[in-house]
Amino acid sequence: MRLLIATDAWHPQVNGVVRSLENMAAAGAAFGFETVFLTHQDFASVPLPGYREIRLAYATKRHVARLWDDLRPTHVHISTEGTVGYATRRYCLAHCRPFTTSYHTRFPEYLSARAPVPEAWSYAWLRRFHGASNGTMVSTPSLERDLDARGFTKLMRWTRGVDTDLFQPRPTNAPEPADLAGLPRPIFLSVGRLAVEKNLEAFLRLDLPGTKVVIGDGPDRARLAAIDPGARFLGTRTGADLAALYAGADVFVFPSLTDTFGIVLLEALACGVPVAAYPVTGPLDVIGGSGAGILDHDLRAAAMAALDLPRARCRAEALSYTWAESARQFYDNIAVAHGTVPARRPALETQAEAAIHLG
Repeated sequence: MRLLIATDAWHPQVNGVVRSLENMAAAGAAFGFETVFLTHQDFASVPLPGYREIRLAYATKRHVARLWDDLRPTHVHISTEGTVGYATRRYCLAHCRPFTTSYHTRFPEYLSARAPVPEAWSYAWLRRFHGASNGTMVSTPSLERDLDARGFTKLMRWTRGVDTDLFQPRPTNAPEPADLAGLPRPIFLSVGRLAVEKNLEAFLRLDLPGTKVVIGDGPDRARLAAIDPGARFLGTRTGADLAALYAGADVFVFPSLTDTFGIVLLEALACGVPVAAYPVTGPLDVIGGSGAGILDHDLRAAAMAALDLPRARCRAEALSYTWAESARQFYDNIAVAHGTVPARRPALETQAEAAIHLG
């Protein structure tokens, strides 16, 4: 079986959508699937104004038709609602091809933060977009309840995972990362895209002791850096470098009010770092009553209280999230929505087994 994933979110973007799709593709063979992608790289594209790392593709149904014979998919998943996703949706509907979708991003809230677009209009469009699919994958119970209340149908659960071999607590007596060495403690860390919808301003305006450290880049960097001149902005970091910076922090602060999950929450927990966040979709589901973080509408109070949480509890909570289980849910959803049963191996039971199959 060959699964086509159509997505507007792809390299060079660094975000949770891209990481999730990469992990699903890596796991495909274990579930009887070869995975191919349709992205902005397959079309002419231009940088999104004010957000150059995001490419806006000139994708149409006719362009998708030209590529279809080479792609030869037996199953289709549309990951995003951008031009690539919309063109693929139009082609599938015109040719009576079933497909699934996923709901990664609260675009109505994002748009309302950037422009005077009523959320009701955006949700009506998204409801129509996803309503044509055989199933819409959502990452958390609270998001599923919210979308169900807004009239979305055929919702399917697809959780996320974390590489607990890469993201680990700092070994005893290991030196601090050079970027953190000598900074006043405690270190409050935030990781994510530097854009208005991430609400990083709320973090930077907190009156906290020690040092605020921000990892990531984006169109809002200059404005955010001016809010707190004492904060350290380290730019985009990946791999072992990113993991070491997580592990060197005292508290991970997640100020977003609009993320649907927040893979960075799992990465912080896997490094033994407690989380401070608002009690909203994403943190409510990932942190909840786990004791691995503090959720409070007073973000400063949450950040200060998180300092007292045991780091071992954070690590233990992260170990319950694996990319293997995420892949099992994803491919089971694909099979159910398309009316097929994948010829897959038994579910992977441990993170070590997952690492073998996911490369």
